[in-house]
Amino acid sequence: MNPFIYNIPTKVYFGENQLHNLGKELSKFGKRVLLTYGGGSIKRIGLYDRVIEELRNANMEVFEVSGIEPNPRIESVRKGAQLCKEKNIDVLLAVGGGSTIDATKFMAAGACVDHDPWEFFGADAKPLERALPIVTILTLAATGSEMDTAAVISNLETGDKLGRLAPALLPKVSFLDPTLTYSVSKFQTACGAADIMSHIIEVYFNTQQDLFMLDCFMEGMLKTIVKYAPVALAEPENYEARANLMWTSSWAINGFINGGKRKAWSCHPMEHELSAVYDITHGLGLAILTPRWMEYCLDESNVDKYVSYGVNVFGIDASLDKMVIARESIRLTAEFLFDTLGLQRTFTEVGIKREDFELMARKACRYGDIKGFKTLTQKDVENIFEMCL
Repeated sequence: MNPFIYNIPTKVYFGENQLHNLGKELSKFGKRVLLTYGGGSIKRIGLYDRVIEELRNANMEVFEVSGIEPNPRIESVRKGAQLCKEKNIDVLLAVGGGSTIDATKFMAAGACVDHDPWEFFGADAKPLERALPIVTILTLAATGSEMDTAAVISNLETGDKLGRLAPALLPKVSFLDPTLTYSVSKFQTACGAADIMSHIIEVYFNTQQDLFMLDCFMEGMLKTIVKYAPVALAEPENYEARANLMWTSSWAINGFINGGKRKAWSCHPMEHELSAVYDITHGLGLAILTPRWMEYCLDESNVDKYVSYGVNVFGIDASLDKMVIARESIRLTAEFLFDTLGLQRTFTEVGIKREDFELMARKACRYGDIKGFKTLTQKDVENIFEMCL
């Protein structure tokens, strides 16, 4: 069992009607705020007007960057970072899902350096030690960016989608109101659930012995997704379902479940290459990959983890043969993702072609073999991609 440090000082306002605290929190950092958001959804649901009213009541001077893309682009980051410098921004307010929040994190970091924000990424990445304060209002339960130190940015010119973790990227305050996710489409709700599930599975499936308590916690979160994602799909305004998914999303990736586990994630680096080349929704790519990765990695040396997962999450009969339980756990995972959530199950359905497998696998292994639950070489990644056709 490895030692670890856990420190997540994000202040969270969870629940309905918390936005009256927004001005008070932002004012702690200054009076000049950069408001960031994606498309027009926050205006359609009236959230934009509510936010602007709170900012005006707090006498904030507001500047905006809108149109932040899904799989956010480095161009948006550059635009926001430059505006922060030109307007002497004190604090950034991200209103949206993970894409908006991720882009905003690197706007905040880019505002504190003279170099191009893309130089924060890659093998020769520049140090990331400072960022302007970030406050978030979450509108989609998926990435957990509202309560973690990570962000992922795409560069269409280089064909890369790269992530970075740094303590400076952690939001200072996050507003989590489940009612703001009522208008999220069935597709995005399903993709969000798949994303949350993947964040947990990437940590849960680990050969390093760690705290039993954390495995139980992860199993509980996985059961929460299995229980409440279908409810949110059937009843979009079910507060209990939306609240459970939202809070699970935050805790799936804020570092708590990691404990002392240090093995790399596997499905995420593979999926980042899918969405870098094909610009598909991140959660969808993870959904297609995850059951195939589980199947590819299964062997006698790690079957016990599959047994715990199958018995404790899906209720499979513990008296069955271990391999039977393991394979059934994979089947039930696929059934949940593709039948219950209704997501596409193959690369063929979403237009991903074999001709790009070698390139995507090579980039997924750009820093060497993926040393996760089971070490994956470039050829292993290509084999998993083949299973997804």
